[in-house]
Order: sequence, then structure tokens, then C-alpha cells
Amino acid sequence: MAGALLERKTGVALWRQIADLIRSDIATGATAREGRLPPEMELARRYGVNRHTVRSAIAALEQEGVLRSEQGRGTFVRRRARLSYPIAKRTRFSAGIGGQAGSTRTRLLKSGREDASDTVAENLDIRPGSEVVRLETVSEADGVPVSRATSWFDAARFPDIDTAFGQHASITKALAACGVADYVRKSTVIEARHASAEDIELLRLSAGAIVLVTRASNADADGRPIQYAESRFAADRVELKIEND
Repeated sequence: MAGALLERKTGVALWRQIADLIRSDIATGATAREGRLPPEMELARRYGVNRHTVRSAIAALEQEGVLRSEQGRGTFVRRRARLSYPIAKRTRFSAGIGGQAGSTRTRLLKSGREDASDTVAENLDIRPGSEVVRLETVSEADGVPVSRATSWFDAARFPDIDTAFGQHASITKALAACGVADYVRKSTVIEARHASAEDIELLRLSAGAIVLVTRASNADADGRPIQYAESRFAADRVELKIEND
């Protein structure tokens, strides 16, 4: 019975679970011919819920741009190719998106200084509690937000990285202005999770949407860590592609 796919009393709303199942069917190509979803009543029977719950799931996916409704015709999958973002030795947002978008930009939301947590300190090879510069950014492709990131830099080595980023709107150019001509990806960890309240607001998602989270460290030509970053990508808009250089 299809309704058994849903888990009740788990804290995750039934409409959200249905939205995730529909999203999974879309990702695997298991949608109906012409990308049209079955009628609401059929979906309600499939998942063992009422039509209102199904409507809530569809409304959430419409808000995220996954589905579109046509009066008198039904609900259809919005066929929009996801951007492919390569994770390689040299990972750069604008270069990675490349010719897939007409325009790209990364804007600074806020910056500040704080004491390094154990995780940040380990990745920057500094002592816990050392002062670091923190940057909060959002990256867009053709005006649509596709990722948000928090980056940390050793304040002793990069005291003006926030000012440099404000001038250049690019991590690569800001680092170059601070004396780092080139850098490489040292490590990347990837996981998937439901979007947080901030993810939803900044990436224009609906509640419970999925984001791909990367935790990455970059190092200069001498192998010294220069940046630790945690990024959140909208899973419906971006796929992460691991490339071996």
C-alpha cells in the first residue's frame, strides 16, 4: 500500500513527506507521460491521505518552481535543468557555473569577527578561540539564488578579507587582493538535509525543501589552509559533480 511510504508521528508533516516523494519521482524520471501528475484524488488514494494534504504538497513544490499548474489541464513538472556545479581541485562559483547561466554574482550579506570554534580552528590550522573573519554570502545565477555560504578566514593573516570581498564581490579576487594568487580545494564533505529557516528565506524555498550541504577547506600553493566554508545549495536547482583532475 502506497500510504505505508509515509511515516506518521515522526515530526515531519505528511504533506512534506508527499512533496519529497513527488520530488524523488521527478528526479528518477518516474513521472507520468508529458510530466503531468496524476489527479489529486488519485494521489490522495496512493498516499492514504485527504486531498487537502496533497494540495499542500503540490503548493509547496509550485512555490519552489518544481511544478506548475495549468487551469483545466492539471499539474505539470516544470522542466528546468539543474545547474551542474563541479567540485574539483580548483572550485570557483562563477567558473563552475560557466556557460550554464547568462549571469552570476555573489553578494555579501554580512561580515564580522569571532572566536574560532574547534571545527573552524582545525580546518584553518589555528588554535581554538583564535580570531577569525566570518563572511555570509549568497550566490545567484540569472538572478535566482542557488547557494548560500559561511566562510571563515584567519584574521591574523587576512584582516581585510571582508573589505576586499566588498570591493570585488568574489572570494577568489578578494584572496588575490590579500596576496593569495591561487588556491586549491583541500577537502569536501557533502550531505543532504532539510532547509533551515535561513535557507528558506535566502534561497527562496518552501518549508522542508532539501539542500545539499558542503563543508570545504581550501589551501594556498604551499598547502597552508586559507579558508573554511559551509555552503548550502538548493537541491532542485543545483547538482554537485565530483571531478578528478
